[in-house]
Amino acid sequence: MKSNGGTVTTKEINDIIQKNVKFTEWELERAGKLQNIRWWTMTQFYSIDYNKAGYILKKQGSWYLTSEGEEAIKLGAEQILRKANAAYRKWKQEKDLDEDDVVEEETLEKETIVNIEQLEEQANEGIRQYIKTKNPYEFQDMVAALLRAMGYYTPFVAPKGRDGGVDVIAYIDALGAKTPRIKVQVKHMPETSIPAKDICSLLGILRDGDIALFVTSGTYSPQARTEALTSKTYIKLIDCEEFIEMWQEYYSKMNDEDKI
Repeated sequence: MKSNGGTVTTKEINDIIQKNVKFTEWELERAGKLQNIRWWTMTQFYSIDYNKAGYILKKQGSWYLTSEGEEAIKLGAEQILRKANAAYRKWKQEKDLDEDDVVEEETLEKETIVNIEQLEEQANEGIRQYIKTKNPYEFQDMVAALLRAMGYYTPFVAPKGRDGGVDVIAYIDALGAKTPRIKVQVKHMPETSIPAKDICSLLGILRDGDIALFVTSGTYSPQARTEALTSKTYIKLIDCEEFIEMWQEYYSKMNDEDKI
């Protein structure tokens, strides 16, 4: 997670582990009610301990490294695991369960959590794949629809052709008289990590009263996120995972046309 800017999707973690670990035949077997691969089930089991220890957060199919987790890396793999498991057991024991109940409850609870997370990840992966099927202008329309659901006015959504670096303009009032005015750049590049230079280009076309929003169906490089964080002008970066999360949050507020 640290080498990927602190955030990775569940699928990315799965791919990274497979590239760096050689598994036994037993670890590669499918087992359990959902017939999931053993090594992956165990990975998710122990991720619950890391979560309870405060080392990681898991949300909407992505894993986030916390500052506590980054500090814990210095302990080494074995010590991190011991401390994470101890944190989980302490959390369970605070529920006034005796030791035998803790062990049994731990197994049942982790199985439930893992199963739910896997189903959520399957659903989110379906959404990601659906977004990939959209063309750039359809994804741009989805971004504009999300902004309208959030209460913004979108008088300009770029037609096909050159857009001057701005794909959507959003106002907080119908006339666009109030500030800030939002200039939005949309990149439909699911397999691409947006570089810092693209962030600089958007910031370069802002005028007084403007703030920037950059939305991608892919991800951002660590340098791009640093550029946004250190910019004197406010700019919000939304990657595919956050876009899906926001779409789900505001879906009920969309009109029927935008929902479709």
